[in-house]
Amino acid sequence: MDAKLWTDLVQPDISILEKIIRPILVYLFLIVGLRLAGKRELAQLNAFDLVVLLTLSNTVQNAIIGNDNSVLGGLIGATTLLVVNYVMVRFFYTHEKLDRIIEGDADLLMDNGQINEGRCKKELITRAELEAAARRQGFASLAEVDRAVLEPGGTISFIGKRPSPETARHQELLAKLDDVLRELAELKKR
Repeated sequence: MDAKLWTDLVQPDISILEKIIRPILVYLFLIVGLRLAGKRELAQLNAFDLVVLLTLSNTVQNAIIGNDNSVLGGLIGATTLLVVNYVMVRFFYTHEKLDRIIEGDADLLMDNGQINEGRCKKELITRAELEAAARRQGFASLAEVDRAVLEPGGTISFIGKRPSPETARHQELLAKLDDVLRELAELKKR
């Protein structure tokens, strides 16, 4: 094999320290930037949001790897990102107040079946997007929803007005089981 090939594959064009610092800086910038952009950017994607995230990843790629195209340089950058993420997740797990500052709080988008227009407007979530998210979670329409909560991670949780068919069936089976147990207790008394 050609020696230049191996050199190009494993010899970074920039120092290893720079290779480690660059991903850390980009990681911290993206955490702050995505927090400021709002929870919507994290999970409730429309076509525009997807384009922004895809171009954002391409834009910061050079900031992470610099002029280095070596495999080793890419592995160092990727490893740094994974390690920094691991450390940050573990750190914020034990520091709930800081985690809440970074992640934010949940937002109540619907309460008692009524859409909170102000919260939806703040989070830039349209009625159509709310309806689509409800359908993905098994609700036929927003009329079946009692509460909708935009979680800090960007997902929307829905709580129905009526129990779901599974919950209703479970309650029915529990009631029948109680009846059977009551009848057994009466038979034992005789």
